Amino acid sequence: MKGTSYRTHGCGDLRPDHIGCEVKVAGWVRRVRDMGQFVFLDLRDRSGIVQLYAPKSSPMYEVLRTLGREWVIQAEGTVRRRESPNPNLPTGEIEIEVETLTLLNRSEVPPFLIEDETDGLEELRLRYRYLDLRRPIMQRRLELRAQFLEVVRRYLRENGFLEVETPMLIRSTPEGARDFLVPSRLKPGSFYALPQSPQLLKQLLMIAGIDRYFQIARCFRDEDYRGDRQAEFTQLDCELSFVSQSEVLSIFTGLVQAVFQELIGVEIGEIPTLTYAEAMSRYGSDKPDLRYGLAWEEVSEWASQTEVPFWKGRRVFQLHLAQAKASRKLQEKWQEVAKSHGIPSLSIAQKEGEKISTSLQKFFTAQSLPPEAEGLWLWAAGENLPHAGLGALRSAVIQDLGLKPERPWALAWIIDFPLFEQDEQGKLAPAHHPFVHPHPEDLEYLEQAPLKVRGLCYDLVINGYEIMSGSLRCHAPELQMRIFRLLGFSEEEAQDKFGFLLEALGRGAPPHGGCAFGIDRWIMLLAGGSSLRDVIAFPKTASGSDLMLNAPAPLDPEQKAEILRWISS
Repeated sequence: MKGTSYRTHGCGDLRPDHIGCEVKVAGWVRRVRDMGQFVFLDLRDRSGIVQLYAPKSSPMYEVLRTLGREWVIQAEGTVRRRESPNPNLPTGEIEIEVETLTLLNRSEVPPFLIEDETDGLEELRLRYRYLDLRRPIMQRRLELRAQFLEVVRRYLRENGFLEVETPMLIRSTPEGARDFLVPSRLKPGSFYALPQSPQLLKQLLMIAGIDRYFQIARCFRDEDYRGDRQAEFTQLDCELSFVSQSEVLSIFTGLVQAVFQELIGVEIGEIPTLTYAEAMSRYGSDKPDLRYGLAWEEVSEWASQTEVPFWKGRRVFQLHLAQAKASRKLQEKWQEVAKSHGIPSLSIAQKEGEKISTSLQKFFTAQSLPPEAEGLWLWAAGENLPHAGLGALRSAVIQDLGLKPERPWALAWIIDFPLFEQDEQGKLAPAHHPFVHPHPEDLEYLEQAPLKVRGLCYDLVINGYEIMSGSLRCHAPELQMRIFRLLGFSEEEAQDKFGFLLEALGRGAPPHGGCAFGIDRWIMLLAGGSSLRDVIAFPKTASGSDLMLNAPAPLDPEQKAEILRWISS
């Protein structure tokens, strides 16, 4: 419609200073209320909601009454003060008395309420995602995402980072997850891979002298879906030259502080640091939820002095909850949790004053415990206690007792991860990825005792979620080749898969390191969501399906035959 202005204001932008002004608004009909002598209509667009009004004496009265939910209209009229203000609405002091109205499009009755609190099941909302995204809560989340990216880009530019895009069609390299593969038409029998991350490309950018790089990167991993993981995701990818680990943590602490302050007005202060060993022994997890102060404490020395026979010569960890009580049913449940996670012995005591209720009754009394230490006690004992079991027990206790977080936000840097781990066949595998620089103090153990070697790597944990992971990289080709050999690569295999990297490292690679933030996961926490699907415009289901586009879908026979020819050539 050439020359037509659909609106002068957004629905949510009108305020009392506009009283008496002639305005145009456009949007979707949220609801119509016929009060007999007058009719009200709530009109919604991305900026908010405004109330339209027509008295029975107006020709607009009958027009407004006939409009259906989610119809698209344009209205012109005069802003006036409401007789009954709505304090819960930003536009609640005013309304528009409609003088003319144009119907722009009709809508079928929506399959669920287009409201923050909707009656639509998730599968139905994903099928009609374009309607789900009309809900104000979803639009606020997408707006938060856009604001997040603005803050991030501004902070990084101010700190000397250059935004560089890397390709989506790359070579498949073993980085830990399964690749999505794309057959090449021009080179039959050959394949591209979609990037699991720009890991090697950003290292090459450091060798190219870019010095400080970042990218809002799309990444792909052919993994099972879950609430905090999608196969297609977005990460903030960064790399820096000539930096130490402490400098990397300092720079990105500043970024995290800026995001929290500018997006939700929270001052987080300095971020504490835990070693991997501390996190695992105290919380049973390398991504502990530190909003709860509850922590395991090793008490093996004390336990060895008691009369409890199955504590002798074993490691014993203690969890104490002051003022807490647990029913026999809960205690039995925790025994099952311990057993299922490989903890040989779990003892529980309930202490109230001089009374103690415990299966250890015959071995010690209430006086065996500190006199002021009331409440619930758990002791896990074994020769080699699995950290995952301690973590599972801690989580079960928190959930089953309904413990409240002691603070809304808890962040921590986790450092000194193992460089290697063992896979199911007992072979060495990278704990992070194959390019992590070993801790200098542990280089002497690299070939003799590789599982003792720590990596110069670090994670950022927020409220029990891993939000960022990174490391300093092997910048010397000789050291990188030693790592490849330990991982079972022959000289020929290493050259075949990583020859381009080894060659580049030999051409003046600076010391460098970086990290990647999980943008979707971080925004999910900031938005108060519980699933990544809450903050991604068009996500997949738990089975990897796009219900709106009906993808993935079979190829037509001609397409399929052509691809099979490329693959088999």
